Amino acid sequence: MRLLGGQEVTCPAALRKARRQEQLVSKRLLREDNAAQDGADVVPDPLSEDEVLELLRGVQRGSEDRKRSLGRLRWALQNEETQQKFVRLDGSIRTLTGLFTSSLAELQLEAARCLHELSHSSVPAVAEACLPVTSYLLTYLSGHSLELTELCLYTLGNLVVESEAVRKQLLPQGIIPVLASCIQSPHEAVLEGVGYVLSQLLQAKEAPTEIIPLVLDSALPQHMLQLVCSGLKADMGAAVEFAWCLHYIICRHKDNVLLLALGAVPALTSLLLDLASQIPQDAPEGLELLVCPVLRCLSNLLAQPGCQGQDGRLLIALFLILQCFLQQHPFLVQECLWLLNNLTADDPFFCSALLCLDLLPALLQLLTCSQMATVLVLTVLCNVAEKGQLQCQQLLQQPLLAQLLPLLTLPDPEAVGQCLELLHLLFLHCPEAAADFTRQGGHQALEQHQSIPELQERAQALLDVVRQPPGAPSQATLGAFS
Repeated sequence: MRLLGGQEVTCPAALRKARRQEQLVSKRLLREDNAAQDGADVVPDPLSEDEVLELLRGVQRGSEDRKRSLGRLRWALQNEETQQKFVRLDGSIRTLTGLFTSSLAELQLEAARCLHELSHSSVPAVAEACLPVTSYLLTYLSGHSLELTELCLYTLGNLVVESEAVRKQLLPQGIIPVLASCIQSPHEAVLEGVGYVLSQLLQAKEAPTEIIPLVLDSALPQHMLQLVCSGLKADMGAAVEFAWCLHYIICRHKDNVLLLALGAVPALTSLLLDLASQIPQDAPEGLELLVCPVLRCLSNLLAQPGCQGQDGRLLIALFLILQCFLQQHPFLVQECLWLLNNLTADDPFFCSALLCLDLLPALLQLLTCSQMATVLVLTVLCNVAEKGQLQCQQLLQQPLLAQLLPLLTLPDPEAVGQCLELLHLLFLHCPEAAADFTRQGGHQALEQHQSIPELQERAQALLDVVRQPPGAPSQATLGAFS
């Protein structure tokens, strides 16, 4: 299973693109002003303590100008230094909380925007200053204002990133049951916000012991799976978020019996089949962001002991996805190959299907896509070759040995080592391949690895085989590759 490290990305689009390679925690801002929408990085200058105090007094006075004062405060709070000065003022958070719980909708919304700006701070003390408001944020998730609900969700999502204290307060306050209720909303914006909060929670260091069990005991997994699998029929934003949520659960939780019982494998398989059958020549922007976590979920689930997913159509779907995304989104190559590796490892069905469906030529074309692709393609070929003589003979019907020769000159020990492993299996099951390899100058390629510590034993074992007289048994390889 793969669980990758994290970093911070503010822009939602940047977050999703970076997630292709990394697991991320991040903070997001909802701003209605044009500058934020245009991506302009305009941050106000820091205010002095007296200026911050004057802003606080302005929102405390109760005048008709209070909304305007809140707007000025919200703008000022986009500066991190001003945020820290504000939360240090006595009564600042209490004042915002009072306005946030006001019966005046305009003031409530503007106070919520101020709290949202504070939640975006990278200073833990600022997030922890917002602790008194978390219960109200949860309460208003069940309100009637779509804009307020969305603001509350993203504020909560930002707060849980920075502070373990906030997460520990939210769990007993019932954030998981509240999110389980919100996930049934008909509004796409709310669903995407729920996915954002959940993805942040599920990446917390304490998630495996304290958060994931609560999520699995709720109605969330079933709804998440449904939303992911409906991603091709609706706006993909929520589907992408929940696909990553499922990925974080699967790769951080040892026992995924519940997801398997919910039919996650056939559901995700069906999603990939639908996607592959409908995929246009030019895939719509963003489709790859859904495909990536779905591939990871399915790959890791199929690595579970006893998991069965024998549908040969999945192989065809994988290669159609590869064909569609190879040029514009080459990162998906390794995602597809990880899944292909997990499908073929210890599974004769998929190994045979790969050969019978004549997919081997397409697989070999990926050998030089990238360093990771080289290793993964070789690993899949080893999975097939391990099955025995018949499979090795079918592999050798392709110009495989000629394609392996240049790989032996690569500077990557992992790729060369996997190449040596494949040659070992081919020579073991088809001794005539060793003579063919020698005729192509293979022994010279092997000789250059005799001085590399991690490769020399295996290289020498293969050299012993290729130097044997025709018809001699190839037992010399067994010790080095056992």
